Parts: sequence; structure tokens; C-alpha cells
Amino acid sequence: METILLVDDETRMLDLLSLYLTPLGYKCVKQTSALDAISYLEENHADLILLDVMMPEMDGWEACTEIRKHWDIPVIMLTARSEKPDIVKGLKIGADDYVTKPFDEGELIARIEAVLRRNSGKSPNLSFKGLNLNMDSYDLLYNGASIPLTPKEFSLLNLFLLNRNKVFTREHLISNIWGYGVATEDRTIDSHVRNLRDKLRKAGFGADDYLITVWGVGYKWLEKADR
Repeated sequence: METILLVDDETRMLDLLSLYLTPLGYKCVKQTSALDAISYLEENHADLILLDVMMPEMDGWEACTEIRKHWDIPVIMLTARSEKPDIVKGLKIGADDYVTKPFDEGELIARIEAVLRRNSGKSPNLSFKGLNLNMDSYDLLYNGASIPLTPKEFSLLNLFLLNRNKVFTREHLISNIWGYGVATEDRTIDSHVRNLRDKLRKAGFGADDYLITVWGVGYKWLEKADR
């Protein structure tokens, strides 16, 4: 189990991040200050750090600089500051990626997975029976041919492939892909899943054998087709 160190002075944000990441198999450690996070790292291991920028005592930029002096742990800056100079500053001091608030949870998860793969030396691709998702470029190929997906469709497929055989309720999909507290109706999920199935089917992939409707509950992706 990979450990993600969450650093933000807002406990609500820490709780929301943990809500999205824990069901995906990550161990989340919450720290409300950069100083506490550094103290934690002195005695404990983390595979990745989600680091807020605007914090009292020591901000995220200072914390990232200090972390880089002692540890080679991937860092994703998470902040409401979206100006390009701020992004460039974060990347120059050693951040691996930079995500602005409010963020799309599906995109955040994909970026976390991409950073972890790069850090472990693995390919930034996710493959399944001829399907190939590139998490860095957000491209989907089937047997080498491109399948154009919307960001939501890509996030859905990524979530399904990473959690094969797991049943997702529509509410869970809404919170993972659209974000906690977003007013999205169940039929929006059904529409996106239907469009995703149609695109996979038209490309020649047997979507109906793998992307399964669990009636009265939601959807799941089968590891092996039933037929």
C-alpha cells in the first residue's frame, strides 16, 4: 500500500482528499502544517506528498525546498494560486506537478498515479486487452488506433481499469469524477458511461463484455469477460 502525505491547514480539504484516495487503496496521512509534515518525514516513509501552498508558519514553497534538501519524494503542489509565475516557481523548486483548486478529482487521481509511476520507473501507460491509456498525454489507443475521449470519459475508464471487478455506485462515481458536493444527477453518469461504451464499441473493443451495468447499484469493469 502506497502512502500519501496530505499537507493542508484546512482539515476539511484533508478529509476530502482522504475520502477520494483511501477507497483506491492509498494510505493517507494528514498533517495540518508543513513543519509537522517535515517532522513526520524524519521518522516515517511517504511515497508521495500532496502539498498546499498557502499555509501559516511555513508555506508550501518553503516546505518543498526543505523537503528537496533531504528526501527524493515526489511532490504535487495543490493550491488555489493558478497564475503561471506561481506554477513555474513551484516546478523550479522541485515540485513534480501542480494542481489548482478547485480541481477535478478524476484528473487529480490520474496525476497522482502518473507521478508515482514516473518515480518508480514504470510506464505511464495503463493497458487492458489492446486498450492503452497514457496518463501523461490523456490519450486512449485501441490496437494502436486513437479513440477520442472527453476528460470525464477518460477519468471514468481510468477509474474502472484501476479497480477491476469493483462495483461503483453512481454516487461514488459522481464524487470521484465530478467532486464531492457537486450537484450531478444519476442520468449524467449513465450518459457518460453510455457514450464511453459506444466509443469503445465503434473502435472494435468488446465494451459490453467488460463495462457492466449492475442493476440498481451502478457499474463495474470485469477483469475477465463472462462470455
